[in-house]
Amino acid sequence: MYRKLMMLIGGAVLALGVSPIAARDNQFGFWTCPSGFSGQTLNVYNWTTYIAEDTISNFEELCGVTVVYDTYASDTDMQALIEEGNAPGYDVVIPTDSTVYVMVAENLFKSLVHSNIPNMKNVTAQLLNPPYDPNNQYTLPYQWGTIGIGYNRTKVGRDITSWEDVFNYDGPVAWLDDERAMLGVALRILGYDPNTDNVSQVAEASQYLDDHAANLTVIAPDDGQDRLANGEVDIAVEYSGDIFQVISDCNCDDYAYVIPSEGARVWVDNLAIPANAPHPELAETFIDYILDAQVGADISNFTAYASPNQVAIDDGLIEQDYLSNDAIYPDATVSASLFYVISSPELAPIFADQWSALKATLQRSP
Repeated sequence: MYRKLMMLIGGAVLALGVSPIAARDNQFGFWTCPSGFSGQTLNVYNWTTYIAEDTISNFEELCGVTVVYDTYASDTDMQALIEEGNAPGYDVVIPTDSTVYVMVAENLFKSLVHSNIPNMKNVTAQLLNPPYDPNNQYTLPYQWGTIGIGYNRTKVGRDITSWEDVFNYDGPVAWLDDERAMLGVALRILGYDPNTDNVSQVAEASQYLDDHAANLTVIAPDDGQDRLANGEVDIAVEYSGDIFQVISDCNCDDYAYVIPSEGARVWVDNLAIPANAPHPELAETFIDYILDAQVGADISNFTAYASPNQVAIDDGLIEQDYLSNDAIYPDATVSASLFYVISSPELAPIFADQWSALKATLQRSP
């Protein structure tokens, strides 16, 4: 995998007595930290397994700062902590698009000073000015991808192409504990808008999932990829990048990822600064660093999620196997089947309540 290749390159550079950062600076014109931050501490709260191995250490060295880097398993965990007052003092968080709606409505983010983030110019035009944050007042994109199907093709014995294949499979299956992804799929299958505010339609979608849960063994938090890799399940509804990491780590032909023909959720995770962040200027500098073409490419090549960094794509910094994969960078036909999640403080409880009731009925939590 690319991250292993980069480690080998780094080792070779060190053997020559040149630091990896200096070598990359000479080769790529690597990012330069503004002055004035030396000795400060940045507190980052991100999803698990969601950053390249040297992203944080390079930033620390380039700016002369310390980064306290904590991780969470769900947007719900992060959102609750920030709503409770951000006691740990986080400076940067990574909310998903649907969560941004709610947190902006609750005044939980600081407005970004765009002039402090010149690498904003690197972002793909289609991902700027999103409906969940017009004019990118509070957020900028970090990674994006889909929630689809990872499966062990050796055990399944054939290619999965649809949600019907998943629901009818005679073997253990894991769903992702994401109400908007799972209920959204059911709504799409039933011919409804995945973002409907009609309580009866969401209830019908919940019943549809209940009726198609015979092979369900677990509604998993963000670890379906591990359950797939260790053989606990043959099929897992999961984030695209998590499955591609399993595929890469296996170095085998057993695993595959597919966006089902009926469609799936597309999401964008975003860089944001809590309203009471103790170091907002350093946080904006960190966001600018993340949006550097090489830094962004390193992250996407490590996570196997799609990069929002158009310069990284245009300059050939994204691993070609990923860039040419329609499951990571969907073509127009696949993109047309995808749906975004729109949320609000009024809409979110409709889905959350139905999902909680469904999980209680199915009793498949880990």
